[in-house]
Amino acid sequence: MKKALFNWSGGKDSSLALYHALRNDQYEITGLFTNFNAENNRVSMHGIHQRLIEEQARQIGLPLQSLMLPEDIGMEEYDSLMQKALEKQKKAGVRHGIFGDILLEDLKTYRERQLQQVQMEAVFPLWQQSTKQLSQEFIKRGFKAVVVSVNGSKLGKPFVGKEYDARFLADLPEEVDPCGENGEFHTFVYDGPIFDEPVSFKKGKVVERTYTLETDDDSHSFTNSDPNERHQLFFYLDLLSADN
Repeated sequence: MKKALFNWSGGKDSSLALYHALRNDQYEITGLFTNFNAENNRVSMHGIHQRLIEEQARQIGLPLQSLMLPEDIGMEEYDSLMQKALEKQKKAGVRHGIFGDILLEDLKTYRERQLQQVQMEAVFPLWQQSTKQLSQEFIKRGFKAVVVSVNGSKLGKPFVGKEYDARFLADLPEEVDPCGENGEFHTFVYDGPIFDEPVSFKKGKVVERTYTLETDDDSHSFTNSDPNERHQLFFYLDLLSADN
C-alpha cells in the first residue's frame, strides 16, 4: 500500500474524501494534517479550535499532525513552512497527499505543484464530481455537520449554526453551491461512519469579522475572485469543547 497523508480541515468535504480514501486499498493513511493559526489555535477559514480537531482525529483513530502558522503569514513564508513539513513526511516514507477538493482548478494545480516540489503526488477522491450528488451522499451515509462559517456576501447570518442536512440544502439560494465550493460556507463534522463516537461540543456565540481578501489560496487565507469586493463580512459560530 502507498503511504498517504490526509489534509484535514474538519469539514464535510474532508470527511467524505477521507471516507472514500479509507475504503481504497491502494493507500495507507498515516495521519491527518491540519494548519492552525498559532495566535488563536484555530483552523483558518473555518475558525474551529484545535481541541475539536484533535477530538475528531481521536474518534477517527488517526494521529493529527499540526502545522502552526503565524497570523499575518505571506505566501512565501507559507510555502516555505509547508515545504519543510512535506519534506518531513517524505522522510517518513509518505509519497502521497490526499485532499477533499472538488471543483477549483487553481487550488488543485497549486496543491499539485506544492507536492511535486518534494516528489510527492496529490490525490483528489472527490474531484469533479457533482456537488449536488456529493451533498446528498454525505447525508445519506450518516454524516452529521454544523455550519460554522458563512460568507456574508453570499449567505445570511441565519445560516450559521444550522445542521447541514436536507432542509439546509433546500433553503439555500439557487446560486449557492450545495457544497460551498465558492466559499459560501464551511462546516464542522461531528459524527459519521468514520467516527467511533460523536464529537461532543457546545455552540457558543456568533462572531462577525470583516476581512480584506488578498489571495486565492484558501489553504490559509480567503478566496475572492472579484477585485472590487476585497472587503467581505464573515460570520463564525464559536464551537466550544463539551468540557468548557
